[in-house]
Amino acid sequence: MNPWLLAALITVGVIAVVIKRLIGEPVNARELFVAPAVLTGIGVLTLIKRADLTGTDLAWVITGAVFGAALGALRGATVQLVDKGGVLWQRYTGRTFLAVIGTLAVTAGFGVLAVKMGMHEHARPLQLSIGVSFLGESLMVGRRGMATGIPFAPARTR
Repeated sequence: MNPWLLAALITVGVIAVVIKRLIGEPVNARELFVAPAVLTGIGVLTLIKRADLTGTDLAWVITGAVFGAALGALRGATVQLVDKGGVLWQRYTGRTFLAVIGTLAVTAGFGVLAVKMGMHEHARPLQLSIGVSFLGESLMVGRRGMATGIPFAPARTR
């Protein structure tokens, strides 16, 4: 697939998720985890296709993925969870957007450090970075949601 088309699709998808969560949406397990898993999978496949990755690249990618998931979990801790109509709802707050800004700054700094320490620029798929970050957020929201005792919303039927 054309890299620009893929980047545009991912951008549109991320913007849609952020808008939905800013307005507020019911939490259901499928919607919480499918998009992060798909983005993470695309990022991993992108890495697998690269034949020129070094051990240094992989060490930085793995460290960055763990770091990104942790920052996503931090962001997930700022998401507001409420009971609405007997099911769990989530909504981004001002603190969530402050966490996003902080996460972007820290991630950019990590990327610059990784490249200065020997990681190749092309060894950092954007899809993987976004996917693991949203996965960390989803895991935190899911854990917090389960702790409330409020049931998750059922999956939507088509």
